[in-house]
Amino acid sequence: MAARIIDIAIDRDAAVTEACRVLGQGFPVAIPTETVYGLAADATNPAAVTRIYETKGRPRFNPLICHMSDLGMAERYAMFDPISRLLAEAFWPGPLTLVLPLKSDCGIHALTTAGLDSVGIRVPKGFSADLIAAFGKPLAAPSANTSGKISPTSARHVADDLGEKLELILDGGSAAVGVESTILRVEGERIRLLRPGGLAVEDIERLTGRTVERQDGPAPAIEAPGMMASHYAPGAAVRLNASSAEPGEALIRFHGLPISGSTDATAIFDLSPEGDLAEAAANLFDYLKRADATGATCIAIAPIPDHGLGEAINDRLFRAAAPREG
Repeated sequence: MAARIIDIAIDRDAAVTEACRVLGQGFPVAIPTETVYGLAADATNPAAVTRIYETKGRPRFNPLICHMSDLGMAERYAMFDPISRLLAEAFWPGPLTLVLPLKSDCGIHALTTAGLDSVGIRVPKGFSADLIAAFGKPLAAPSANTSGKISPTSARHVADDLGEKLELILDGGSAAVGVESTILRVEGERIRLLRPGGLAVEDIERLTGRTVERQDGPAPAIEAPGMMASHYAPGAAVRLNASSAEPGEALIRFHGLPISGSTDATAIFDLSPEGDLAEAAANLFDYLKRADATGATCIAIAPIPDHGLGEAINDRLFRAAAPREG
């Protein structure tokens, strides 16, 4: 049976009431956030968290981000150092996840954290924060898609992928940011980037006056979501930094960059004709899905600048192009 879809712009109160009912029964609900759509369930309920993993087909060693209604709720579950608190106060609500030490006996289940003694916490903007406040408990919420595939930025994306597995999808329109949150871990005076995302590293460095350390080479261990080598992948192969298009390929370009052979492409998508990286990030997953739907066996991606949100875009594209696992 297909999931029921409630448009929050039409009936926000009904969306909150129905979502709280389903969540309270231990089942996941697809919810809109400003980054991507999340598959949310009670982070304190092991049966509910198990259903997230089962619905997505997600490996259980891959931890889940816990979404909180505000900083006050987050403080009940995790310990904040001064730099993490500064970041939270500056960028929450918003596309930032902080990996923090868990408080003892805080109630977040070990399945949510994959058994780690830390937890990734984010405070989202808008409706989802209101829903969490109404529910009264943190929501574990990875992206609402089959594990490893392209993340959803609309309710339709969720319905097309997981609609037969869910009871409820809340429709909040297109996600404004379009890529997942930036994930940071503070260790003493160090700030480590575990995943680039919707908050630019330059903004973090400007606030803190510290250089954000990037991982050099493959991560030795999974500390947060989005660190697996192959992720965000369409069905078609992905070819990066393309300067030309081959016959039958779908082409994704940026800033109107001319690409030789583009007349032979099955379809052409421009992430941002004006060269706006925020627009490109918002369009990324939708255009990957559209390119994949053309039936092309390969998607050629033109070069994307690697500064600002371009770092997150290139991270997603690199993982989409990585050898597939399994």
